[in-house]
Amino acid sequence: MEIGCNLDRIENCHQNKDKYDINSEGFVSAISSSSIMCLTEHFKSKFGVIFDMDGVIVDSNPMHAIALRRFCERHGHILTDEELKTRVYGRANKDWLPEIFGDLLTPEQYKLLADEKEALFRELYSPIIQPLPGLIKFLDQLHSNQIPMALASSAPPQNVQFTLEKTGTKKYFPIILDETSIRQGKPDPEIYLKTADQLALPPDRCVVFEDSLSGIEAARRAGCRVVGVATTHPRSELVGTDMVIDSFEGLDWHVVAECFKRKRQ
Repeated sequence: MEIGCNLDRIENCHQNKDKYDINSEGFVSAISSSSIMCLTEHFKSKFGVIFDMDGVIVDSNPMHAIALRRFCERHGHILTDEELKTRVYGRANKDWLPEIFGDLLTPEQYKLLADEKEALFRELYSPIIQPLPGLIKFLDQLHSNQIPMALASSAPPQNVQFTLEKTGTKKYFPIILDETSIRQGKPDPEIYLKTADQLALPPDRCVVFEDSLSGIEAARRAGCRVVGVATTHPRSELVGTDMVIDSFEGLDWHVVAECFKRKRQ
């Protein structure tokens, strides 16, 4: 697994740089035990981790696409892959529904449409849902090192409960924000500013795991560090992130912590 976090300097550990496994592009792929010990005291409990849900906890967007297409076709609308990526993914229902169905419907009508779409999604996804590879081990790492965690999703509360219960990850998140927690959806930074506040940390001491372009923008606007998860979009499209991963397989929390050492883009 390639992890895009450059380690040119390590505070108080420069003498151990030769013990890092650096690939030809300057990215770390392994960390020696002595370097880990050196980094631990500096970073431990000094930052928090915020997880988006769809595309991060689970690779759910392919099923969302199926559900969205079926739902929209029921109502006479056809969505292309590009429209799904640019107009729907990462956004709250209340933000994208008016763009597709027009802005003349009542709030009650929008809620009925949203409930219909999400119920269809849960029905289709329930038999096959599973956490992203390596996620549980990574959550265990954070928990055992007392690194605070939170979930911040644009999804409705029913989907959040469904996903966390089906994946067994609810216990890791004492702080959960969903679409009912905010007024402005992504790319507005509101959800990440509120989550950082609930973590009792400044936004610049929080790292956000995000898969969507609107979510990455929201996290950056909030002042957070961002780890792009290449599920919904290819690596090449996840610009403005501090590092990019394909999954959580083999990911070590020390590498994520090191991103705070990098100069912001």
